[in-house]
Amino acid sequence: MAMRWFLGCDLGGTNLRAGIVDVLTGEFSQAASIPTVAREGHNAVMARMVELLQSVLAAGGISKAEVGGIGIGVPGMLDLERGTVLFLPNLPGTWPDVPLAGIISQKLGLPVSLLNDVRSITYGEWKFGAGRGVDTMACFAVGTGIGGGLVIDGRLHLGIDGTAGELGHQTVEPDGLLCGCGNRGCVEAYASGAAITAFGLKAVTQGLTTKIGDLAGHDLNKITPELICQAALEGDEIAQGIYQLAGRYLGIAIANILVAVSPRRVVIGGGVAQAGHLFFNPIRQTVRTRVKMKPVEKVEIIPAELGADAGILGAAAWAHHRGSVAGA
Repeated sequence: MAMRWFLGCDLGGTNLRAGIVDVLTGEFSQAASIPTVAREGHNAVMARMVELLQSVLAAGGISKAEVGGIGIGVPGMLDLERGTVLFLPNLPGTWPDVPLAGIISQKLGLPVSLLNDVRSITYGEWKFGAGRGVDTMACFAVGTGIGGGLVIDGRLHLGIDGTAGELGHQTVEPDGLLCGCGNRGCVEAYASGAAITAFGLKAVTQGLTTKIGDLAGHDLNKITPELICQAALEGDEIAQGIYQLAGRYLGIAIANILVAVSPRRVVIGGGVAQAGHLFFNPIRQTVRTRVKMKPVEKVEIIPAELGADAGILGAAAWAHHRGSVAGA
């Protein structure tokens, strides 16, 4: 009988999250979260990951013999075949050549599959969330940065070494703002949460007439995308303009993907997507304006559905998929 229970784990810079997932339905038997404490280094984080997975398994009332494997979503560059972390840009120590899959597998006695964290989100949304029922989908996760993923003809598209789907690093402004990746003009430099915050800070420090500073209590450290969204919803034109700009640039990136890949659905998640129409209206308007070579009215651009659960669900489903392929 095919296994239906898999463990999914999301390695975040702030929190480790894990759950037991029924990969046939996308339902959780058990889920939990603990602080990553990344500053303690990769060995300490892996020890905490093992403890979390063990505790979730114990609390879920499902024996290890009933679990088919473990999937881990990882925010960085991976060697998928070796199960090795090559580089994590946002965690202390960067985790160079850490054999994460092998270590966790040895500790827990279960096969482990790694996948980039946003490819995990993409796979989760496609299997169980906003992407259900389509064969080709693009996913953008718009948070502090912008990650992405692609499902093409019913398969998660990995490309060379699993690097396909870095949709946040499309160039949308030649010789534009410097991006954290080292390129200039990436959409991440214009439409991410960090970019929106930077535009708000610039408006306040330039002395422009805006509610952003007042809402922050004139404390620049309190300026966030959520606060700028609040100002925009209260009618602040500067704040509205920031979301218009961010949406327009993300719309350019999405238009590029529509022309190149022709997805039936574009799913947008992450904290910035919570701005709703402020963000989605300029995205959709830009796409309608720029895409001429395909029937753009047949493409849905919609919010993600699964929130913070998407990565766990996708990682678990990926482990099931890898196990099915290996056993075929």
